[in-house]
Amino acid sequence: MNIVCQHCFTTNRVPDDKDHSEASCGKCQQKVYSSKPVDLDNSNFYSYIENNDMPIVVDFWASWCGPCQNMAPVYNKVAEHSSALLFAKVNTEKAQQISADAAIRSLPTLIFFYKGEELDRISGGLNEMQMKQWLIKNVQKVSE
Repeated sequence: MNIVCQHCFTTNRVPDDKDHSEASCGKCQQKVYSSKPVDLDNSNFYSYIENNDMPIVVDFWASWCGPCQNMAPVYNKVAEHSSALLFAKVNTEKAQQISADAAIRSLPTLIFFYKGEELDRISGGLNEMQMKQWLIKNVQKVSE
């Protein structure tokens, strides 16, 4: 399985029988996986989305967005307990081209990517239960 290092953004091949949460990057020697969402921008978004074999949930947000700020702790908490997924954040104020490419029309918007393809999206602030239900639905799609 390919996992992009959240520190240096190098793609690493992790054997399927190895625990990805313990794998170290061949370039920077840090853990390739973190339960904390990684910040993506114009320089690393596409390579991160396209080169990871694990499902990725991306939170598109802005500093001025109240619902984004309210949902951020929930997103971080869910990320800590979802080791089968990668979590990322895109600040739409700083990554305007990515936001335009992704057709972001409202904030916050979560997009579920798998192997470079968007599988689903949901907009608006979610509580923990709603977010978990949405994630379970999308993980089931990947597992089919």
